[in-house]
Amino acid sequence: VQLQASGGGLVQAGGSLRLSCLASGTMFRTKHMGWYRQAPGMQRESVATITALGSTNYASSVEGRFTISRDNIKNTVYLQMNNLKPEDTAIYYCHIIRSTAWGQGTLVTVSS
Repeated sequence: VQLQASGGGLVQAGGSLRLSCLASGTMFRTKHMGWYRQAPGMQRESVATITALGSTNYASSVEGRFTISRDNIKNTVYLQMNNLKPEDTAIYYCHIIRSTAWGQGTLVTVSS
């Protein structure tokens, strides 16, 4: 199983980014997927999850600003991030829930 995350970068506060995570070597459409993040000196935390059937859940800190979605044809899960804040700065990881599979992480830096 491989997860390839991309889309991170440097953005000003209030800006937007879209992260993508391409999954291979797994039956993607049957998997629950999630985006997690880890800021310097902090523990990794859940940002958003999406079930195989498309139900979503968000951390309260990103509710209303971030949207997780999936494309089962492209084997890809997305995280649309709007109205970014400096406290969103972190390495973002995609993950197959209830597995040991993690992406390599993509860095998001939000400047004030």
